[in-house]
Amino acid sequence: MRQQSSLARLLASAAVTAILAAGLGGCQTMSDITGSVTPKAERTPDTDPRRQVEVYGERYRANPKDTEAALAYGQALRTTGQRAQAVAVFEQATIAHAGDKTLLAGYGRALADNGNFQQAFDVLSRAHSPDNPDWRILSVQGTVLDQMARHDEARRYYDTALKIVPDEPSVLSNLGLSYVLSKDLPKAEETLRRAYGSARADARVRQNLALVVGLQGRFAEAESIVKADLPPEEAAANVAYLKQMLNRKNAPREGASAMPVASLNRPE
Repeated sequence: MRQQSSLARLLASAAVTAILAAGLGGCQTMSDITGSVTPKAERTPDTDPRRQVEVYGERYRANPKDTEAALAYGQALRTTGQRAQAVAVFEQATIAHAGDKTLLAGYGRALADNGNFQQAFDVLSRAHSPDNPDWRILSVQGTVLDQMARHDEARRYYDTALKIVPDEPSVLSNLGLSYVLSKDLPKAEETLRRAYGSARADARVRQNLALVVGLQGRFAEAESIVKADLPPEEAAANVAYLKQMLNRKNAPREGASAMPVASLNRPE
């Protein structure tokens, strides 16, 4: 029981970050948390976020009213963890292009990254309309509400998104993490298994399920889930970290970080 209580606090802390990282419909991966030792595919200048910051930053500074440049620059800043600067870029862009829903969506996500949850929710509400709802924005609005501990309200947003895209695994994964935050692990597992069963589910959904299964003491099953679809070295790194997290015996001290978490905020 003592271990279970400690693990619950650990996972809740991880899930908070995971939900914020979800963006428009994304979900947390084990490799995002661990900082996997497996080398990633080599980035080209076109895909390297740091290079994108340079390229689009130069273009944006040359013409701050360039909508495409502002959007790409803001997203690149988010990807590289420059949260406050991303907020500033999106804020100026939305002033210059009032009513641009794509920029408003980016601005709302940047605000959420930066911890400005109520403002993020308000901005995201302006990024779509009741007569033309965007399920991705509904999902991220749910994650923002979860950040503010408004879990029942958050789930209404996930439910609305799922009416538009039934059984969308990314929305189901966010919903599952919402149940984790309210400490309803059986419901979290049930929801994440729905996501896991989708042909559209990716490795991130599987890792969320592994966390919940492991937390409930089914370590062998969690290990088999966490290794799915990963190269051997990355699978080994993720399994090792899963064991470390689930076997930690002492609860984190008040105010201390429960687990090392890398920069997780990625635009979809």
